[in-house]
Amino acid sequence: MTPLGRLLARRIALDGPIPLSDYMAECLLNPSHGYYATRDPFGAAGDFTTAPEISQMFGELVGLCLAQCWLDQGRPEPFALAEVGPGRGTLMADMLRAMRSVPGMLAAAKVHLVEASPALRARQARALTGLAPEWHDRVEGLPDLPLFLVANEFFDALPIRQFERRGTGWAERMVTLRADRLAPGLGPVTPYPALRHRVAETCEGDVVETCPAAAAIAGEIGRRVARRGGAALVVDYGGWRSLGDTFQALKGHAPADPFAEPGEADLTAHVDFQALALAFAAEGAAVTAMTPQGVFLERLGIAARAEVLARGLAGEPLRTHLAAHRRLTHPDEMGQLFKVIAAYPQGEAPPPGLDPAG
Repeated sequence: MTPLGRLLARRIALDGPIPLSDYMAECLLNPSHGYYATRDPFGAAGDFTTAPEISQMFGELVGLCLAQCWLDQGRPEPFALAEVGPGRGTLMADMLRAMRSVPGMLAAAKVHLVEASPALRARQARALTGLAPEWHDRVEGLPDLPLFLVANEFFDALPIRQFERRGTGWAERMVTLRADRLAPGLGPVTPYPALRHRVAETCEGDVVETCPAAAAIAGEIGRRVARRGGAALVVDYGGWRSLGDTFQALKGHAPADPFAEPGEADLTAHVDFQALALAFAAEGAAVTAMTPQGVFLERLGIAARAEVLARGLAGEPLRTHLAAHRRLTHPDEMGQLFKVIAAYPQGEAPPPGLDPAG
């Protein structure tokens, strides 16, 4: 058992089973043993690869999407150009490079990163040398400015709660000890009023996931966009309205047992985009329809950009480039699994590549 596993086992032995959300939070963010607090998990040497690490095209097109929003809203200055969960800083660096083609935009931009991991903050600082980013632990720390924000593969790592349908009630999935090892279990069956509306559309044994932190963060972002202007793009994997067990672990680019090595594997769950949309709208922001990543990128012109970048390439570099384009857009790869949604001010044009919610 890992050092964090031993700590959690002692806690459970003393106080009883813990909710899955507590387990995820400890595994990912424990200051001494948490997955994100102690390493750079990205790329071939890590455990997973995100879209910005696959190709510069992703960050360039996202940057130009936000740039068009900035132009459509009258070029506000100054404004906060923010990213939550900025990884290695690759996405922000690519966005800023694309934004240099927009007169006046970089001069008006104040770069802000919401990042809790000291290890990743150091990596981001190297990627953004000379750009003077400011870091925040929470979105509440962002300045009171027009907010142009991106969250790429951020919400999937927030701790979730899982509830299993039992009769007309729900049993929360917990983490317990079994034969001196961490293992999943179930709490008592309760009515759980927040899920009362899901009883009519679920069956015995169905699992519904909730993410209180996601709704709170999306609400804060939506409030700022609605009040001060800007746009917030969310890119992640998931769907509309949670149903089913999507909790998973990834280590060395392969699925792993999420209870086997606490703190040593990435833990994620699919994002409920309906919950994000409701949180945005509740704070007065307009919301776009959920759109597959591949469709979004194709509408923004990724095929033309890929053709330009392919000029002069041959052999393995060309094959790698074409594979990156396919991976980002093809329905059998990231193109369909990953979705995009945005919040923007009422009365303004939606971000390019996305349609207003119907």
